[in-house]
Amino acid sequence: MKSGKNILTLWVCVAALTGLGGCATKVYQLKPVSGEVAQIDGRSITKAEQDGIVVVASFERLDLQYVALDIEVKNKTDHPFDVNPADFQYTALDKDQHTVFITNSSPQKPLMFSAADPIREADQTGYNQEREVKRIKRAKVINTVLLVAAVASDVASSSSRSNQRPERWVQNRITHNNIYSAIQAKRMIDHGLFADRMQRYDYEAYRWKELSLKPTTLQPGQSVRGLVYLPMSREAKNMLVNYPVSDYESIMITFQQDWVNAKKGRN
Repeated sequence: MKSGKNILTLWVCVAALTGLGGCATKVYQLKPVSGEVAQIDGRSITKAEQDGIVVVASFERLDLQYVALDIEVKNKTDHPFDVNPADFQYTALDKDQHTVFITNSSPQKPLMFSAADPIREADQTGYNQEREVKRIKRAKVINTVLLVAAVASDVASSSSRSNQRPERWVQNRITHNNIYSAIQAKRMIDHGLFADRMQRYDYEAYRWKELSLKPTTLQPGQSVRGLVYLPMSREAKNMLVNYPVSDYESIMITFQQDWVNAKKGRN
C-alpha cells in the first residue's frame, strides 16, 4: 500500500514538471484591438493612417525584455517623411483601457515607455562586447598569478617534507590539491560566463543591426519595414502605441496584452 502511495506521489511530481498536471503553462499574447484589424496567415494585423502616413503593425514575439512589433511605415504624401523607430512609445492602460499612472507619483504621471533606439543600442552592445573581452583577459592574468603562487607554495612545502610530520605533509597535499581545484573551477566559471554573455551580445548585435526598423527618410510612395522593440510592462493590460507624424498629429494603435494558458497537445 505504501509502495502504491509512493508511485502516485512520483506521478504527481512528474505530471507537474511536464505540464500534464493542473499547472498550465502561460504564454504571452498581444493582439491589436484598434484600427483596421485583419487576420493574415493566422496573425492579427492592424493598419492606421494619419495625414498620409500609414502604419501597419502586428505582434512578432516577446524578445527578452522587449515586445517586438513588426512595423511597416508607408509614405502616401507628396513630400519626404523621416522615420525614427525611437519615436514609437506607448502608454500603459488597464483592462478598461484607462491610463495606468505611476505609483507614488505626485502629481500623477501616466506610465509610458519609449521604443529602443537601435543605433544607440547597437553602440552599447559593441561596448559590452569589448568590456567582456577585457574582463576575460584580466581573469586570465589573475588565474595565472594564482596558479604560479600555488605552484611555488606547493614546491616549497614539498621540498621540506623531510622536516615535516607525516600528517602535516598529508594536510599540505590536501590543501594544495583543493587550491588547484578551486583555480580550475574559477577558470571554467570565467570562460562559461564569457561564452554566455558573448552569445547574448552577438544576438543583440544581430537584432539591432539586421532585424530592427532603421531610421530613414521615406520619399513619396516609399515604405520601410522592420521590428520595433518596446519595453514590456506587466502592469499594462492594454498598450496604446503612439507614433507622431507631425507636431500635432499621431497615429495611435491599441494592443491588448495578456498571459494565457498554452494550448495542450494531443497525448
